[in-house]
Amino acid sequence: MQASPGTFPTLLYIILPLFFVAVWVLALTFSSVLSGWFTLANHFRSNLDPSGETRTASPFFSTVYFRYWTHYSGVVRLITAADGLYLSVFFLFRPGHPRLRIPWNEIRFSQTRRFFMNYAVLTLGNEEQIPLRITQRLAARLGIQDGPPPSAALFFGPPPPPPLQ
Repeated sequence: MQASPGTFPTLLYIILPLFFVAVWVLALTFSSVLSGWFTLANHFRSNLDPSGETRTASPFFSTVYFRYWTHYSGVVRLITAADGLYLSVFFLFRPGHPRLRIPWNEIRFSQTRRFFMNYAVLTLGNEEQIPLRITQRLAARLGIQDGPPPSAALFFGPPPPPPLQ
């Protein structure tokens, strides 16, 4: 049996896009595992929308670094709310990156410097300890340059008093 002359190009038009999509999904899933997003998703996956007063840093022009300085430039959206930090990825990059909600009591704050830039470091998850590095400017825009936003105190109660010395 012989294939008709138009069969090969038709199969190519079907197989090539499917191959591209499969490679795209595989690369994004690998990126999720490498960066720590996959680990965070096991504990903090959420479809809830932020409530109350929020601050948003749109994904455009925002650079975010995760574990091993994995670079997410222009695809991650950060939202701060009273109940936690919300992270989501632009829909074309979503495979392997579900939406996350991380409560403030699961985030530790610090700072670091790399290549003449100061970064706010949010260590996500008490057990997971995945670093999220954002510029000081982005942290200020989100209202988290010195720790959780003031509205978080309403959700978790007042902070404990400092220890006596």
